[in-house]
Amino acid sequence: MHPIDQALTSDNVLPAALEPTYSGVLSLFKRRYSKDITAADIVTVGVPYDLSVTNRPGTRFGPRAIREASSTLSWDGGSWPWDFDPFESLNMVDYGDIYFDHGHPEVILEAIYKETRSILETAPFLISMGGDHSVSYPLLKAHAEKFGPLALIQIDAHSDTWQEDEKRIDHGTMFYHAIKEGIIDSNKSIQVGIRSRNKDTHGCTIIDANSVHEKGVDATVEQIRKVTNGAKTYLTFDIDGLDPAFAPGTGTPVCGGLSTWQGQSIIRKLVDVDIIGMDLVEVSPPYDHAQITALAAASLLMDFICLRKARLDTLKS
Repeated sequence: MHPIDQALTSDNVLPAALEPTYSGVLSLFKRRYSKDITAADIVTVGVPYDLSVTNRPGTRFGPRAIREASSTLSWDGGSWPWDFDPFESLNMVDYGDIYFDHGHPEVILEAIYKETRSILETAPFLISMGGDHSVSYPLLKAHAEKFGPLALIQIDAHSDTWQEDEKRIDHGTMFYHAIKEGIIDSNKSIQVGIRSRNKDTHGCTIIDANSVHEKGVDATVEQIRKVTNGAKTYLTFDIDGLDPAFAPGTGTPVCGGLSTWQGQSIIRKLVDVDIIGMDLVEVSPPYDHAQITALAAASLLMDFICLRKARLDTLKS
């Protein structure tokens, strides 16, 4: 076996073989790149779209940057503080990026939805990388088609439920439309880390950033459990949920946010929540420094993966 580019050349998907972190094909955590997902336990996909941002662009480069930063976490030590290497038992495949024609912006979200739906026909679990936050709408639509109306855990600086008279492509309104269309059950949905004003919650529970800071991670997680109440739940993490000190590379940074530790700690404590899909969005590499944001995103994605393994182990026991 060639010691480099095992994301393409290795026939052994479990676990990752030793390969230089600074070399080779940049799949997520150096996992196998493939469109064949029939044997996959987890599929990961990039959605390189940023045409609906309201401030700084650049999130189309997010999936590439996250994959690059993830190479340093591809060895066994990357899953700390979990007491296992998830790839010893889980086959994760990097599907690559969803394709769409940027010359037809009016049909891009539909293209994302259709390919996501196709992936979910085979994949038991999908983890997606944005892209701006509007990509969560077609991802949610495809998941809801498979699982029914979903509870939502949203970690974010912004509510993204601003009301509008007509349906537009915007990364600040997509959850309003998802609630209105019955994709999301707002009564079982919770938004964490919010640092923006919106007069209408549309039924969602709000935990603002100050509440997380003052009451702590455990109280936050307990409220998440209470609100989702056993429902099938989709988790979306906007990297601007973190404070700009921890995630400068994003389009609409807001001060006073969560630390990387707080974000990771919340994720790690959600084992008993029935999460059926996840995404991480709004990483904008042109505004990043020393890969701080991309590394935070990759670290959160590792926690997503470990959370999935821990959930499966709990269900088996």
